[in-house]
Order: sequence, then C-alpha cells, then structure tokens
Amino acid sequence: MPSVNNMDFYQLATILNAIQKQATGETGIVATNESEFVSVAQTVLKAGYDPVMGAITQILSRTIFSNRPYNAKFTGIEMDSQRWGSVTRKLQVADKDWENDVKFVLVDGQSVDHYVINKPEVLQTNFYGANVFEKYITIFTEQLDNAFSGSAQFGEFIGMVIQNMLDTIEQSKENLARATVGNFIAGKDLGDTGNVIHLLTEYNAKTGLSLTSTTVYQPANYAPFMRWVDSRIETLADLMAQRSLKFHINVTGKEIARHTEKSDLKVYLLAEALNEIKSNVYATTYNDSYLKLADVEAVAYWQSIDAPMSLNAQPVYLKNDGTLIEAASAVSLDSLFGVMFDREALGYTVVKETVATTPLNAKGLYYNTFYHYTIRYFNDFTENGVVLLLD
Repeated sequence: MPSVNNMDFYQLATILNAIQKQATGETGIVATNESEFVSVAQTVLKAGYDPVMGAITQILSRTIFSNRPYNAKFTGIEMDSQRWGSVTRKLQVADKDWENDVKFVLVDGQSVDHYVINKPEVLQTNFYGANVFEKYITIFTEQLDNAFSGSAQFGEFIGMVIQNMLDTIEQSKENLARATVGNFIAGKDLGDTGNVIHLLTEYNAKTGLSLTSTTVYQPANYAPFMRWVDSRIETLADLMAQRSLKFHINVTGKEIARHTEKSDLKVYLLAEALNEIKSNVYATTYNDSYLKLADVEAVAYWQSIDAPMSLNAQPVYLKNDGTLIEAASAVSLDSLFGVMFDREALGYTVVKETVATTPLNAKGLYYNTFYHYTIRYFNDFTENGVVLLLD
C-alpha cells in the first residue's frame, strides 16, 4: 500500500484491522507501517438457531442483552473538523538576525537608506491525503421474530447491535490515534534523536549508580528514581515553555523558534508509570505539580495490550531539508515511558463522516446502514516534542 502523503484517498481497512487485532490482544505485536496513513507536515508541494444469522437461539427463556457504550481514548488529539479542500497548509515565520543600529554611526555627507528590503522568512508546510474506511450492518425486519418474545425485546436487540457498531467505530478512532502517537515517537527516535530522553541513563549519570531496567524496580531504588523522573518531567516542561530552536526538527535555512506553554502541553505517560509517580511522589510529598496544569493522559499501552511498554513501528518523518523519509525498517522500542508534545504536533481531524441507510429490500425484508469516514491523521515534527525512554 502506498504512502498517504500525497493527494489521493487510500483504503484503510487492512491496516486498521491489523492495528485493531494487536490492540485487543488477538494477535501479537508486529511492525506497523504507519507511513501508510499518517500525514506528516512537509514542504514539498445451541435449541434451534434463527434461520438468518444462525447465531441466536430461538426464544427459550430470559434474554440478557450485553450492551455497554465504549468511550475512545486519545480524544485529546482530535482537532477541529474540516470539510472543504484537499490540502492543509501551515504558515510560520522564522527569526532573522538583528542588525547594528546606524543612528550613532552616521557619516557627514552620506545618507542612510531606510528602504532596504528585508523580507520575512516564511516556512510553509503542507499536509496531504486522507484516509477512508467504512463499516455497515444489516437490519432484518421480520426474520428474527422467532428469537424474541416481542417487539420490545427485538428493539433491545437492535439497539445492542447498533451500539456494538458505534463501539467498534470509537475503538477504531482510538487505535488509529494511538498509532498516530506511535508514528511521532518512532519518527523522533529516528530523525530527532537529541530529543529522545534516556531517563535511566541520565539518572545513573547524576547519582553515580549503575541501575538497569531490571534493578531499578527494586523497592529501594524505584521510589527515589520515580521522584527524580517527576522532577525531570517538570524541568523538561519548563524548558519547552522557553522560546528556542530545541525540542523540534528545524528546516535548514528556515529555523522556527518554538515555545509550548503549560496550557498547550500534552503529556502522555504509561499508566503504570503515572500511577507510580502518584504513589511514590504525590502521596509522600506536597507537590503543586506542573502536570496538573498540562493535559496529562495515562496510556495503558502504546501498541499492544500484551506488551504495554513496547512500540514496533515503521514511521514516516521529516528531514531537515523539509522532505519526508519513510523508514525502510521498523523502530522497535521496549522501554517506552512517555511522550510530551505541543498540542499542534500531532492529531487527527475528521474531514467527513456519513451515515446512510438503504431503502428496505422489498423481497428480502432487510436494509443496510453504512458508516463512512474520511479522516486525516497527522504529525508535525517542526512542533515541540520529546520522547521518554526507561533505559
């Protein structure tokens, strides 16, 4: 399947199914080629069964309908919806150097030209492409009558079926958003290594210890380490609030100074790690944490529910010359602790979502309801972001 980073629309069902199965534990964690759907900012323009489905027994006794709405995670990266146009562009202005003030070096008999042109250095990045996928369900009007005790129970069944459809849609959005975060992390690991923070390595350097990813979990070691991690995250947040050329990829010749205020910072930490911080830091020490002011979300797992700290992704990311690289091989991380990023660094936007129902099939007495989605998932590596690894 080709990259989504062009003007076309691509069918997403195959990769969506693969992502879904990994996330739910149906299959093991494997490399996911996220370049197939993430758009990156770039400068380049038993009794008898019912006779229809064979799945529901004919009515014997009480029926319990299992029906629980699901709320998607990662909704914090959903952006405003858009409808018209095929390309999203982002305009930014790069800083230019200061010049000497000439008013104190005026020369008799000479004039000063105050019409010298000094054009702003503008960087335009573009987001191309979008992803399309659909799902549909068949509703039978009479064929299931023998499976239920009356119209009320039949209505409950239909409600359960529709809710299941909506739940799968919610989870699909969640897992594609999860993979969008994964692409950003993997892209930073390959293309912006200076902003990949190796927490355990830094901690050992500061303390003179030689802890490993195994020994750090020993009771005597883990609480002090987690307190230091909390302070390191606080420090990183303070640094990201300063206007600088750090924490993001700069396009050569058009370097953009960035700052990420508290209200614009998103901090996604592994749920286990965040719980440990709460237990080992906040429970023992008063802490008016910076994280209380940021958008903090606990991530139960990054890619596979069977391997919460692992990520295996083949990302697409930005080069310093403004073009894209689609990684030839996958990035494999086994100690992913968290990621901090500006609210504009990644996300998804719903271009269009449509629900359409066919007329009743007069011969078969059923109708189909289709759910269509066009969504753009994007990363912008020119925005601030750091990756936190427990190694």
